[in-house]
Amino acid sequence: MESFDLGPDPRTETLRRLQPLLIQRFGRIERAPRERRAPEWVLVQGVIGARTKSEISNAATDRLLERYQTWEAVARAPLEALQAELSTQTYSNIAAERLKASLTELIARRGRVDLSHLAPMATEDAMDWLEQLPGVGRKIAAGVLNASTLDRAVLVLDSHHRRILQRMGLVPPRADTARAYAAIMPAMPPEWSAADYDEHHLLMKKVGQTWCRPSSLDCANCAAQAPCETGRAA
Repeated sequence: MESFDLGPDPRTETLRRLQPLLIQRFGRIERAPRERRAPEWVLVQGVIGARTKSEISNAATDRLLERYQTWEAVARAPLEALQAELSTQTYSNIAAERLKASLTELIARRGRVDLSHLAPMATEDAMDWLEQLPGVGRKIAAGVLNASTLDRAVLVLDSHHRRILQRMGLVPPRADTARAYAAIMPAMPPEWSAADYDEHHLLMKKVGQTWCRPSSLDCANCAAQAPCETGRAA
């Protein structure tokens, strides 16, 4: 079957143009190597973090480890105790249930709470493995690989980031997280490192919190207006 070279994806250049615009507005958002957590910590933070600010989930994750000392002990803790420990989370009861289920399944698969086997795996294989754990979808799996010491060039898509990509015309307008991820990954600049992916996600999150909100757009002041379909039409 004959194949056709359609040339470079124009979305790649859009992303290249977008990044310095956001850095100019917000400044650099870089995670120092010493700030990268173990993948197991990032897994827990992701599982309990639904609809909760990152700093609150970070503190809750640290509290759990300080209280129980090991993730295996967290997995064995009574559900009611975990619910009390996670009272700061938006959905504390659901967070506790998902956390206990995911850690219990991880122990069943690995003998302990240990994700070191992901290091030699291909990125997509590692993503697929993580998504077999209860409560772990594409966003959490990507976070474990990108924001931890595994340091992979994988894009984390939260609701802010996905919404902006849709309004920019870079992914289908009704794409869920998995479909948006599949759509945008081939367009990501090949020269970007894992740190660039991480910074891009954190910058886009700020855009979503500042101008590109779910029901309120401030396109005139948005740093992403120039390369954005919605912004140019506003």
